[in-house]
Amino acid sequence: MYLRIRFPVLPALVGAALLALACTESLGPPGRRALRAPQVAAAVGSSIALDQVNSTMGLNGTILLKGFNPTNPHLGDAIIATFFWIVPDGGSTITSVTDRLADGTPVGNAYTPVAFVTLGDVAMATYVATNVQNFPEGSFPSGEKILVVQATLSQPVSDGGILISAWTGVAGVASQALGARSSGSGTGTSTTVADPGAIPVNAGALAYAVTMSDGRVGRDPPPGFVNLTTQSDASLVSEGDYAVQTSAGTVDPQWTWFFNSPGSPRTWLATVLALNPAPGSLTVTTSTSGSNLDPDGYAVTVDGTTSQPIGINGSVTFPGLAPGNHNVALSGVATNCTVSGGSSQTVTVPSGGTATAAFSVSCTATTGQTTGQMTGGGKLGDRRDFATFGFEAKPTGGEIQFVQHCPDGVNPASPTCALGTFDFHGRVTAGSFGPVAGAPNCRTWSGSGTVKDRDDPSRNGTYTFTVNAACDNGEPGRGTDFLDITIADHNAAYLTGGNIQRHKGD
Repeated sequence: MYLRIRFPVLPALVGAALLALACTESLGPPGRRALRAPQVAAAVGSSIALDQVNSTMGLNGTILLKGFNPTNPHLGDAIIATFFWIVPDGGSTITSVTDRLADGTPVGNAYTPVAFVTLGDVAMATYVATNVQNFPEGSFPSGEKILVVQATLSQPVSDGGILISAWTGVAGVASQALGARSSGSGTGTSTTVADPGAIPVNAGALAYAVTMSDGRVGRDPPPGFVNLTTQSDASLVSEGDYAVQTSAGTVDPQWTWFFNSPGSPRTWLATVLALNPAPGSLTVTTSTSGSNLDPDGYAVTVDGTTSQPIGINGSVTFPGLAPGNHNVALSGVATNCTVSGGSSQTVTVPSGGTATAAFSVSCTATTGQTTGQMTGGGKLGDRRDFATFGFEAKPTGGEIQFVQHCPDGVNPASPTCALGTFDFHGRVTAGSFGPVAGAPNCRTWSGSGTVKDRDDPSRNGTYTFTVNAACDNGEPGRGTDFLDITIADHNAAYLTGGNIQRHKGD
Protein backbone atom coordinates (compact mmCIF):
# COMPACT_ATOMS: atom_id res chain seq x y z
CA MET A 1 0.00 0.00 0.00
CA TYR A 2 1.03 3.59 -0.30
CA LEU A 3 0.02 6.82 1.24
CA ARG A 4 -0.98 9.95 -0.56
CA ILE A 5 -0.64 13.10 1.55
CA ARG A 6 -1.98 16.52 0.77
CA PHE A 7 -0.84 19.39 2.97
CA PRO A 8 -2.05 22.93 2.93
CA VAL A 9 0.83 24.60 4.80
CA LEU A 10 2.30 27.65 6.47
CA PRO A 11 5.28 27.37 6.53
CA ALA A 12 84.97 17.14 14.30
CA LEU A 13 90.35 13.62 13.31
CA VAL A 14 91.52 14.05 9.91
CA GLY A 15 93.63 11.00 8.71
CA ALA A 16 94.86 9.44 5.52
CA ALA A 17 92.69 6.39 6.02
CA LEU A 18 89.71 8.69 6.44
CA LEU A 19 89.99 10.08 2.93
CA ALA A 20 91.40 6.97 1.30
CA LEU A 21 89.96 5.93 -2.02
CA ALA A 22 88.18 2.63 -2.25
CA CYS A 23 90.32 -0.37 -3.18
CA THR A 24 89.08 -2.35 -6.14
CA GLU A 25 89.76 -5.95 -7.03
CA SER A 26 90.04 -7.96 -10.18
CA LEU A 27 89.98 -11.45 -8.76
CA GLY A 28 88.12 -14.35 -10.23
CA PRO A 29 88.15 -16.77 -13.08
CA PRO A 30 89.45 -15.48 -16.44
CA GLY A 31 86.72 -14.28 -18.75
CA ARG A 32 84.41 -13.05 -15.99
CA ARG A 33 83.08 -9.52 -16.00
CA ALA A 34 85.37 -6.54 -15.62
CA LEU A 35 84.77 -4.54 -12.47
CA ARG A 36 83.15 -1.18 -13.12
CA ALA A 37 83.09 2.21 -11.51
CA PRO A 38 80.03 3.34 -9.57
CA GLN A 39 77.09 4.19 -11.83
CA VAL A 40 73.83 6.02 -11.43
CA ALA A 41 70.71 4.39 -12.83
CA ALA A 42 67.89 6.43 -14.32
CA ALA A 43 64.61 5.33 -12.81
CA VAL A 44 61.46 6.33 -14.65
CA GLY A 45 58.85 7.90 -12.40
CA SER A 46 61.01 8.13 -9.29
CA SER A 47 63.21 10.83 -7.83
CA ILE A 48 65.38 8.46 -5.78
CA ALA A 49 68.91 8.74 -7.19
CA LEU A 50 72.46 8.04 -6.09
CA ASP A 51 74.16 11.19 -4.85
CA GLN A 52 77.55 10.07 -3.47
CA VAL A 53 79.34 6.78 -2.79
CA ASN A 54 82.65 6.05 -1.04
CA SER A 55 84.25 2.91 0.39
CA THR A 56 87.45 1.47 1.79
CA MET A 57 88.95 -1.76 3.14
CA GLY A 58 92.03 -2.54 5.25
CA LEU A 59 90.85 -0.80 8.41
CA ASN A 60 91.60 -2.14 11.90
CA GLY A 61 91.10 -1.31 15.54
CA THR A 62 87.84 -0.39 17.23
CA ILE A 63 86.71 2.25 14.70
CA LEU A 64 85.70 1.70 11.09
CA LEU A 65 85.27 5.03 9.28
CA LYS A 66 85.15 6.73 5.90
CA GLY A 67 84.53 10.23 4.60
CA PHE A 68 82.56 11.37 1.57
CA ASN A 69 85.69 12.75 -0.07
CA PRO A 70 85.88 15.07 -1.85
CA THR A 71 82.17 15.98 -2.06
CA ASN A 72 79.63 15.85 0.73
CA PRO A 73 76.06 14.62 0.20
CA HIS A 74 73.17 17.04 -0.05
CA LEU A 75 71.26 18.06 3.03
CA GLY A 76 68.13 15.93 3.29
CA ASP A 77 69.75 12.84 1.73
CA ALA A 78 69.48 9.36 3.17
CA ILE A 79 72.80 7.65 3.98
CA ILE A 80 73.29 3.89 3.93
CA ALA A 81 76.42 2.68 5.75
CA THR A 82 77.52 -0.97 5.59
CA PHE A 83 80.41 -2.17 7.74
CA PHE A 84 82.50 -5.35 7.16
CA TRP A 85 84.94 -6.97 9.58
CA ILE A 86 86.74 -10.11 10.62
CA VAL A 87 85.42 -11.18 13.99
CA PRO A 88 88.21 -11.57 16.57
CA ASP A 89 88.36 -14.33 19.14
CA GLY A 90 85.81 -13.39 21.76
CA GLY A 91 83.67 -11.53 19.22
CA SER A 92 83.09 -7.89 18.39
CA THR A 93 79.90 -5.96 17.71
CA ILE A 94 79.04 -2.38 16.78
CA THR A 95 78.20 -0.27 19.82
CA SER A 96 77.39 2.96 17.93
CA VAL A 97 77.32 4.56 14.50
CA THR A 98 77.84 8.32 14.37
CA ASP A 99 78.87 11.07 11.97
CA ARG A 100 81.11 14.12 12.26
CA LEU A 101 83.22 16.39 10.11
CA ALA A 102 86.82 15.37 9.42
CA ASP A 103 88.03 18.20 11.66
CA GLY A 104 86.22 16.56 14.58
CA THR A 105 83.05 18.69 14.64
CA PRO A 106 80.09 16.52 15.71
CA VAL A 107 77.22 16.34 13.22
CA GLY A 108 74.69 14.25 15.11
CA ASN A 109 72.51 12.43 12.60
CA ALA A 110 70.75 9.31 13.89
CA TYR A 111 71.69 5.99 12.26
CA THR A 112 69.18 3.18 12.56
CA PRO A 113 70.46 -0.42 12.53
CA VAL A 114 68.57 -2.29 9.81
CA ALA A 115 70.60 -5.47 9.22
CA PHE A 116 73.27 -7.55 10.92
CA VAL A 117 74.51 -10.91 9.67
CA THR A 118 77.51 -13.01 10.74
CA LEU A 119 78.83 -16.48 10.14
CA GLY A 120 82.15 -17.97 11.18
CA ASP A 121 84.78 -15.24 11.40
CA VAL A 122 83.09 -12.55 9.25
CA ALA A 123 80.35 -10.03 10.03
CA MET A 124 78.42 -7.33 8.17
CA ALA A 125 76.05 -4.65 9.49
CA THR A 126 74.01 -1.96 7.71
CA TYR A 127 72.70 1.29 9.17
CA VAL A 128 70.51 4.02 7.65
CA ALA A 129 70.13 7.72 8.42
CA THR A 130 67.36 9.75 6.79
CA ASN A 131 67.09 13.48 6.14
CA VAL A 132 70.72 14.09 7.13
CA GLN A 133 71.56 17.61 8.29
CA ASN A 134 74.14 19.83 10.07
CA PHE A 135 77.08 19.67 7.62
CA PRO A 136 78.23 21.92 4.75
CA GLU A 137 77.37 20.93 1.21
CA GLY A 138 79.96 21.02 -1.58
CA SER A 139 83.47 19.76 -2.35
CA PHE A 140 86.33 20.11 0.14
CA PRO A 141 89.69 19.05 -1.43
CA SER A 142 91.54 19.96 1.76
CA GLY A 143 89.36 17.47 3.61
CA GLU A 144 88.60 19.16 6.92
CA LYS A 145 84.86 19.67 6.26
CA ILE A 146 84.23 16.25 4.76
CA LEU A 147 81.34 14.34 6.35
CA VAL A 148 82.64 11.20 8.07
CA VAL A 149 80.58 8.16 9.10
CA GLN A 150 82.06 5.79 11.65
CA ALA A 151 81.21 2.67 13.62
CA THR A 152 82.64 1.98 17.06
CA LEU A 153 83.24 -1.71 17.85
CA SER A 154 83.16 -3.43 21.20
CA GLN A 155 86.52 -5.15 20.51
CA PRO A 156 89.35 -4.27 18.09
CA VAL A 157 89.38 -6.09 14.74
CA SER A 158 92.33 -7.07 12.53
CA ASP A 159 90.60 -6.16 9.27
CA GLY A 160 87.46 -4.30 8.28
CA GLY A 161 85.89 -1.95 5.79
CA ILE A 162 82.98 0.35 5.09
CA LEU A 163 80.71 1.27 2.18
CA ILE A 164 78.79 4.55 2.47
CA SER A 165 76.31 5.89 -0.06
CA ALA A 166 73.99 8.90 -0.07
CA TRP A 167 70.62 9.05 -1.87
CA THR A 168 68.29 11.85 -2.86
CA GLY A 169 64.53 11.44 -2.91
CA VAL A 170 64.16 9.09 0.06
CA ALA A 171 61.39 9.79 2.58
CA GLY A 172 62.71 12.01 5.34
CA VAL A 173 61.02 10.21 8.23
CA ALA A 174 62.72 6.93 9.12
CA SER A 175 59.47 5.12 9.83
CA GLN A 176 58.25 6.00 6.33
CA ALA A 177 61.57 5.43 4.57
CA LEU A 178 62.50 2.02 5.94
CA GLY A 179 60.96 -0.85 4.02
CA ALA A 180 61.48 -4.57 4.15
CA ARG A 181 64.91 -6.12 4.65
CA SER A 182 66.41 -9.63 4.66
CA SER A 183 69.83 -11.22 5.19
CA GLY A 184 71.40 -14.57 4.48
CA SER A 185 74.71 -16.41 4.97
CA GLY A 186 76.40 -19.61 3.89
CA THR A 187 79.60 -21.33 2.80
CA GLY A 188 80.93 -22.90 -0.37
CA THR A 189 83.98 -24.59 -1.87
CA SER A 190 82.98 -24.12 -5.53
CA THR A 191 80.56 -21.96 -7.48
CA THR A 192 77.98 -20.80 -4.90
CA VAL A 193 74.88 -18.60 -4.99
CA ALA A 194 74.60 -15.99 -2.24
CA ASP A 195 70.97 -15.12 -1.60
CA PRO A 196 69.71 -12.79 1.18
CA GLY A 197 66.09 -13.69 0.42
CA ALA A 198 63.24 -11.96 -1.39
CA ILE A 199 61.60 -8.79 -0.06
CA PRO A 200 58.55 -6.77 -1.17
CA VAL A 201 59.39 -3.37 -2.67
CA ASN A 202 57.06 -0.45 -3.33
CA ALA A 203 56.86 1.43 -6.60
CA GLY A 204 59.67 4.00 -6.81
CA ALA A 205 61.57 2.44 -3.90
CA LEU A 206 65.31 1.77 -3.73
CA ALA A 207 66.50 -1.83 -3.39
CA TYR A 208 70.02 -1.82 -1.88
CA ALA A 209 71.91 -5.11 -1.96
CA VAL A 210 75.34 -5.92 -0.52
CA THR A 211 77.45 -9.06 -0.16
CA MET A 212 80.87 -9.94 1.30
CA SER A 213 83.13 -12.96 1.65
CA ASP A 214 86.45 -14.11 3.06
CA GLY A 215 87.03 -15.89 -0.27
CA ARG A 216 88.92 -13.47 -2.54
CA VAL A 217 87.28 -14.48 -5.80
CA GLY A 218 85.05 -12.85 -8.35
CA ARG A 219 81.28 -13.03 -8.60
CA ASP A 220 78.47 -12.31 -11.03
CA PRO A 221 76.11 -9.50 -9.87
CA PRO A 222 72.37 -9.79 -9.41
CA PRO A 223 70.50 -9.41 -12.72
CA GLY A 224 68.81 -6.03 -13.06
CA PHE A 225 70.99 -4.32 -10.44
CA VAL A 226 73.56 -1.55 -10.95
CA ASN A 227 76.97 -1.82 -9.30
CA LEU A 228 77.74 0.70 -6.57
CA THR A 229 81.29 -0.41 -5.88
CA THR A 230 83.44 -3.53 -5.47
CA GLN A 231 86.41 -3.57 -3.09
CA SER A 232 88.86 -5.99 -1.49
CA ASP A 233 92.02 -6.33 0.59
CA ALA A 234 94.18 -9.27 1.66
CA SER A 235 91.34 -10.87 3.63
CA LEU A 236 87.94 -9.61 2.51
CA VAL A 237 86.00 -8.73 -0.63
CA SER A 238 82.61 -6.96 -0.87
CA GLU A 239 80.19 -5.70 -3.48
CA GLY A 240 77.29 -3.28 -3.31
CA ASP A 241 74.53 -3.03 -5.93
CA TYR A 242 71.20 -1.27 -6.26
CA ALA A 243 68.02 -0.96 -8.30
CA VAL A 244 65.18 1.57 -8.25
CA GLN A 245 61.81 -0.03 -8.82
CA THR A 246 59.39 1.34 -11.42
CA SER A 247 56.52 -0.72 -10.02
CA ALA A 248 55.62 -2.55 -6.85
CA GLY A 249 56.72 -6.17 -6.56
CA THR A 250 59.47 -8.28 -5.01
CA VAL A 251 63.24 -8.35 -5.43
CA ASP A 252 65.57 -11.25 -4.70
CA PRO A 253 69.19 -10.28 -5.53
CA GLN A 254 71.52 -13.25 -5.96
CA TRP A 255 75.28 -13.23 -6.53
CA THR A 256 77.19 -16.16 -7.97
CA TRP A 257 80.50 -16.50 -6.10
CA PHE A 258 83.23 -18.49 -7.91
CA PHE A 259 84.86 -20.19 -4.96
CA ASN A 260 87.61 -22.72 -5.77
CA SER A 261 88.81 -24.09 -2.46
CA PRO A 262 87.85 -27.78 -2.19
CA GLY A 263 89.59 -28.26 1.12
CA SER A 264 88.66 -24.93 2.73
CA PRO A 265 85.06 -23.63 2.62
CA ARG A 266 84.66 -19.89 2.08
CA THR A 267 81.94 -17.86 3.85
CA TRP A 268 79.50 -15.41 2.21
CA LEU A 269 77.08 -12.90 3.74
CA ALA A 270 74.33 -10.98 1.94
CA THR A 271 71.72 -8.32 2.76
CA VAL A 272 68.98 -6.60 0.80
CA LEU A 273 66.86 -3.69 2.07
CA ALA A 274 64.30 -1.26 0.66
CA LEU A 275 64.07 2.50 1.13
CA ASN A 276 60.82 4.18 0.17
CA PRO A 277 60.62 7.43 -1.78
CA ALA A 278 59.42 10.66 -0.24
CA PRO A 279 55.63 10.98 -0.38
CA GLY A 280 54.08 13.47 -2.75
CA SER A 281 50.86 15.45 -2.92
CA LEU A 282 48.07 16.10 -5.38
CA THR A 283 46.30 19.41 -5.98
CA VAL A 284 42.92 19.29 -7.70
CA THR A 285 41.31 22.36 -9.25
CA THR A 286 37.91 22.98 -10.79
CA SER A 287 36.72 25.69 -13.15
CA THR A 288 33.03 25.94 -14.04
CA SER A 289 31.38 28.05 -16.71
CA GLY A 290 27.93 28.44 -18.20
CA SER A 291 24.51 28.86 -16.64
CA ASN A 292 22.54 27.21 -13.89
CA LEU A 293 25.67 26.50 -11.84
CA ASP A 294 25.48 24.42 -8.67
CA PRO A 295 26.60 26.58 -5.73
CA ASP A 296 27.07 23.49 -3.55
CA GLY A 297 30.09 22.45 -5.63
CA TYR A 298 31.42 18.94 -6.14
CA ALA A 299 33.41 16.20 -4.41
CA VAL A 300 36.87 14.90 -5.34
CA THR A 301 37.85 11.32 -4.54
CA VAL A 302 41.36 9.84 -4.83
CA ASP A 303 41.74 6.10 -5.43
CA GLY A 304 38.14 5.58 -4.44
CA THR A 305 38.92 6.02 -0.74
CA THR A 306 39.70 9.63 0.22
CA SER A 307 37.29 12.46 -0.59
CA GLN A 308 37.12 16.21 -0.11
CA PRO A 309 34.49 18.77 -1.09
CA ILE A 310 35.54 21.33 -3.70
CA GLY A 311 33.89 24.50 -4.97
CA ILE A 312 32.78 25.01 -8.55
CA ASN A 313 35.89 27.18 -9.01
CA GLY A 314 38.07 25.78 -6.25
CA SER A 315 41.20 23.94 -5.24
CA VAL A 316 41.97 21.19 -2.71
CA THR A 317 45.18 19.31 -1.90
CA PHE A 318 45.69 15.67 -0.91
CA PRO A 319 49.03 15.36 0.96
CA GLY A 320 51.09 12.27 1.85
CA LEU A 321 50.41 10.21 -1.26
CA ALA A 322 52.71 7.39 -2.32
CA PRO A 323 54.61 8.21 -5.52
CA GLY A 324 53.05 6.68 -8.61
CA ASN A 325 49.71 6.62 -10.38
CA HIS A 326 46.51 7.65 -8.62
CA ASN A 327 42.92 7.82 -9.83
CA VAL A 328 41.12 11.13 -9.31
CA ALA A 329 37.36 11.35 -9.75
CA LEU A 330 34.99 14.32 -9.68
CA SER A 331 31.43 13.66 -8.53
CA GLY A 332 28.32 15.64 -7.63
CA VAL A 333 28.14 17.24 -11.07
CA ALA A 334 24.63 18.37 -12.02
CA THR A 335 22.89 16.71 -14.94
CA ASN A 336 23.01 19.92 -16.97
CA CYS A 337 26.81 20.08 -16.66
CA THR A 338 29.57 18.28 -18.59
CA VAL A 339 33.14 17.59 -17.45
CA SER A 340 35.63 18.08 -20.27
CA GLY A 341 37.62 14.90 -20.84
CA GLY A 342 35.51 12.96 -18.36
CA SER A 343 35.06 12.97 -14.64
CA SER A 344 38.00 10.62 -13.92
CA GLN A 345 41.74 11.08 -14.45
CA THR A 346 44.91 9.11 -13.75
CA VAL A 347 47.67 11.32 -12.33
CA THR A 348 51.30 10.46 -11.58
CA VAL A 349 52.39 11.83 -8.20
CA PRO A 350 56.16 12.44 -8.03
CA SER A 351 58.28 11.57 -5.04
CA GLY A 352 58.56 14.64 -2.85
CA GLY A 353 56.62 16.76 -5.32
CA THR A 354 53.11 17.85 -6.21
CA ALA A 355 50.99 16.70 -9.12
CA THR A 356 47.95 18.57 -10.40
CA ALA A 357 44.61 17.48 -11.78
CA ALA A 358 42.33 20.07 -13.37
CA PHE A 359 38.65 19.57 -14.15
CA SER A 360 36.81 21.94 -16.47
CA VAL A 361 33.02 21.88 -16.14
CA SER A 362 30.56 23.50 -18.53
CA CYS A 363 26.90 23.91 -17.59
CA THR A 364 24.00 24.78 -19.86
CA ALA A 365 20.27 25.32 -19.33
CA THR A 366 18.09 22.67 -20.94
CA THR A 367 14.60 23.12 -22.33
CA GLY A 368 12.03 23.18 -19.57
CA GLN A 369 14.63 23.06 -16.86
CA THR A 370 13.62 24.49 -13.53
CA THR A 371 16.13 26.61 -11.66
CA GLY A 372 16.29 27.88 -8.13
CA GLN A 373 15.10 25.93 -5.15
CA MET A 374 12.19 25.43 -2.80
CA THR A 375 12.30 25.23 0.97
CA GLY A 376 9.63 24.58 3.52
CA GLY A 377 8.73 23.48 6.98
CA GLY A 378 5.69 23.23 9.14
CA LYS A 379 3.16 21.27 11.12
CA LEU A 380 0.51 18.82 10.01
CA GLY A 381 -2.65 18.33 12.03
CA ASP A 382 -4.31 20.12 14.92
CA ARG A 383 -4.66 17.55 17.67
CA ARG A 384 -2.66 14.81 19.37
CA ASP A 385 -2.01 13.07 16.05
CA PHE A 386 0.17 15.53 14.18
CA ALA A 387 3.28 15.60 12.00
CA THR A 388 6.16 17.98 11.38
CA PHE A 389 8.26 18.34 8.27
CA GLY A 390 11.07 20.30 6.68
CA PHE A 391 12.69 20.18 3.25
CA GLU A 392 15.07 21.79 0.79
CA ALA A 393 14.80 20.80 -2.86
CA LYS A 394 16.58 21.98 -6.03
CA PRO A 395 17.72 20.58 -9.38
CA THR A 396 20.90 19.08 -7.93
CA GLY A 397 19.22 17.37 -4.98
CA GLY A 398 18.22 18.15 -1.43
CA GLU A 399 16.59 16.44 1.53
CA ILE A 400 13.32 16.12 3.41
CA GLN A 401 12.44 15.22 7.01
CA PHE A 402 8.98 13.98 7.94
CA VAL A 403 8.04 13.00 11.49
CA GLN A 404 4.63 11.56 12.36
CA HIS A 405 3.72 11.96 16.06
CA CYS A 406 1.17 9.51 17.48
CA PRO A 407 1.09 9.65 21.31
CA ASP A 408 -1.49 6.89 21.45
CA GLY A 409 0.49 4.57 19.17
CA VAL A 410 -1.05 2.76 16.22
CA ASN A 411 -4.63 3.77 15.62
CA PRO A 412 -6.21 2.14 12.55
CA ALA A 413 -9.11 4.54 12.80
CA SER A 414 -6.89 7.58 12.50
CA PRO A 415 -6.18 8.94 9.00
CA THR A 416 -2.67 9.92 10.15
CA CYS A 417 -1.71 7.29 12.77
CA ALA A 418 -2.64 4.03 11.14
CA LEU A 419 1.08 3.15 11.23
CA GLY A 420 1.94 4.90 14.49
CA THR A 421 4.90 7.16 15.16
CA PHE A 422 7.69 7.15 12.57
CA ASP A 423 10.55 9.33 11.31
CA PHE A 424 11.34 9.53 7.59
CA HIS A 425 14.58 11.12 6.30
CA GLY A 426 14.83 11.27 2.51
CA ARG A 427 17.20 12.66 -0.09
CA VAL A 428 16.10 14.30 -3.31
CA THR A 429 17.30 12.63 -6.49
CA ALA A 430 19.34 15.05 -8.62
CA GLY A 431 17.42 15.97 -11.77
CA SER A 432 13.98 15.14 -10.36
CA PHE A 433 13.13 18.71 -9.35
CA GLY A 434 10.79 20.25 -11.90
CA PRO A 435 7.65 22.24 -12.60
CA VAL A 436 4.09 21.09 -12.15
CA ALA A 437 2.02 21.45 -15.29
CA GLY A 438 -0.42 24.33 -15.04
CA ALA A 439 0.82 25.38 -11.59
CA PRO A 440 3.65 27.95 -11.91
CA ASN A 441 4.00 28.29 -8.14
CA CYS A 442 4.38 24.56 -7.59
CA ARG A 443 7.29 22.14 -7.91
CA THR A 444 7.60 18.37 -7.87
CA TRP A 445 10.49 16.04 -7.02
CA SER A 446 11.24 12.52 -5.82
CA GLY A 447 13.87 10.41 -4.10
CA SER A 448 14.33 7.80 -1.41
CA GLY A 449 15.02 7.67 2.30
CA THR A 450 14.91 5.66 5.49
CA VAL A 451 12.12 5.07 7.97
CA LYS A 452 12.48 4.51 11.71
CA ASP A 453 9.11 3.36 13.06
CA ARG A 454 8.78 3.49 16.84
CA ASP A 455 5.52 1.60 17.06
CA ASP A 456 6.14 -0.94 14.28
CA PRO A 457 9.92 -1.54 13.85
CA SER A 458 9.22 -4.20 11.24
CA ARG A 459 8.53 -1.34 8.87
CA ASN A 460 12.00 0.16 9.29
CA GLY A 461 13.85 0.34 6.01
CA THR A 462 14.33 2.27 2.78
CA TYR A 463 11.39 3.73 0.89
CA THR A 464 10.83 5.93 -2.13
CA PHE A 465 8.87 9.15 -1.97
CA THR A 466 7.43 11.68 -4.36
CA VAL A 467 6.45 15.23 -3.69
CA ASN A 468 3.67 15.47 -6.22
CA ALA A 469 3.26 19.17 -5.63
CA ALA A 470 4.73 21.71 -3.24
CA CYS A 471 3.13 25.10 -3.82
CA ASP A 472 4.08 28.57 -2.65
CA ASN A 473 0.79 30.39 -2.72
CA GLY A 474 1.85 33.54 -0.98
CA GLU A 475 2.60 34.72 2.52
CA PRO A 476 2.62 32.28 5.45
CA GLY A 477 -0.78 31.52 6.77
CA ARG A 478 -3.10 28.71 7.53
CA GLY A 479 -4.44 27.02 4.44
CA THR A 480 -2.32 29.09 2.09
CA ASP A 481 0.61 26.91 0.93
CA PHE A 482 0.08 23.36 -0.15
CA LEU A 483 2.04 20.07 -0.02
CA ASP A 484 1.07 16.81 -1.71
CA ILE A 485 3.51 13.98 -0.86
CA THR A 486 3.46 10.23 -1.34
CA ILE A 487 5.55 8.00 0.92
CA ALA A 488 5.26 4.30 0.24
CA ASP A 489 3.34 2.44 2.93
CA HIS A 490 2.89 5.45 5.18
CA ASN A 491 0.10 7.72 6.22
CA ALA A 492 -0.21 11.50 6.05
CA ALA A 493 -1.94 14.59 7.35
CA TYR A 494 -2.90 18.11 6.35
CA LEU A 495 -0.57 20.97 7.28
CA THR A 496 -1.80 23.49 9.77
CA GLY A 497 1.28 25.67 10.22
CA GLY A 498 4.51 26.62 8.48
CA ASN A 499 5.60 28.02 5.14
CA ILE A 500 6.74 26.92 1.70
CA GLN A 501 9.07 29.30 -0.11
CA ARG A 502 9.91 29.15 -3.80
CA HIS A 503 13.32 30.71 -4.46
CA LYS A 504 13.37 31.98 -8.01
CA GLY A 505 16.27 31.18 -10.39
CA ASP A 506 19.71 32.14 -9.10
